[in-house]
Amino acid sequence: MVKQVIAVGAGKGGVGKSTISVNLAVALARMGAKVGLLDGDIYGPSLPTLLGLDELSATAHGNILMPFEVHGIKAMTIGKLVDPEKALVWRGPMAHGAFKQLATQTDWGALDYLIIDLPPGTGDVPLTLAQLLPVTGAVVVCTPQRVAQDDARRAVRMFEGLGIDVLGVIENMSFFVGDDGKEYDLFGRGGAEMMAQQMGLPFLGSMPIHMALRKNSDAGTPLANWDVPAMGRQLDTMAQALAGQISVASLRSQFVQPTISVR
Repeated sequence: MVKQVIAVGAGKGGVGKSTISVNLAVALARMGAKVGLLDGDIYGPSLPTLLGLDELSATAHGNILMPFEVHGIKAMTIGKLVDPEKALVWRGPMAHGAFKQLATQTDWGALDYLIIDLPPGTGDVPLTLAQLLPVTGAVVVCTPQRVAQDDARRAVRMFEGLGIDVLGVIENMSFFVGDDGKEYDLFGRGGAEMMAQQMGLPFLGSMPIHMALRKNSDAGTPLANWDVPAMGRQLDTMAQALAGQISVASLRSQFVQPTISVR
C-alpha cells in the first residue's frame, strides 16, 4: 500500500526536475521513510542514468513488475522495458497505457511516499495521473529566470485545474559557486521563490549548481551527493520541507489520506 503519492512537475524541460525527483526520494529514504520513485516521463525517461540502472534487468512475476531496489529506494522506469536507443513515437492512448501499467502493475509493497517524476509540460501523463491515482499533492520545479517562471505558473494552474494541491516550489540552478568560493547568479537567483510568494505557494528551498551533483547524476550515484556536506544539507532541507507540507495538509484535512493497491 502507498500512503502518499507526490507528483513532481515543471512547465518546461531542462530545469532539472528528474534530478530533483531522484534526490528528494533518496533524501526522504535517508530520513527513514519507505520511498518509491516512478519515472513518469514516458518519452524521455531519465532514471536509468540517474540511478545507475544500466547493468540491471527488469523482472516480473506474471504481469506484475518488480521495482529496482537501489540507493535505499524502489524505482520503476519504462527506460528499462524498451530499447534505450529507440524513440517512443506514441500517441496519447499508448502513453496512457504505459503509465498506467508502470504505476499500478508494479509491486511497490508498503511505501510512505511514491514520488512520480512527470514529463515536462501539461500533456497527457499529468491528466492520466490525476484520473488514475489519489495524488496527495505536487511539487513544481523551476529555475530562476522569467521564461521558466512563466511555464511553471502554467504547471501550477494545471495541477490546480486537476484538483491536485501544490505543496510547494523548488528553485533549481539557483546560483553557481565557483572554485574561488564566489557565488554567481547565472539565472537571477530568487526568481522562483518570488513566483511562489506571488502565487501564495510554499517555497521548499533552492538548489545551486554543483559540479558534484552533475558528476554524481551522470554516474548514477545519488547517495554520493551527501559526501558534499553543503549539498547534503540543502537536499535534506528540501525533503524536510516537503514532508512538513504533507503533514500540515493532512492535519488541515485538505485531502483524505490516499492509499493505492497494486495487486
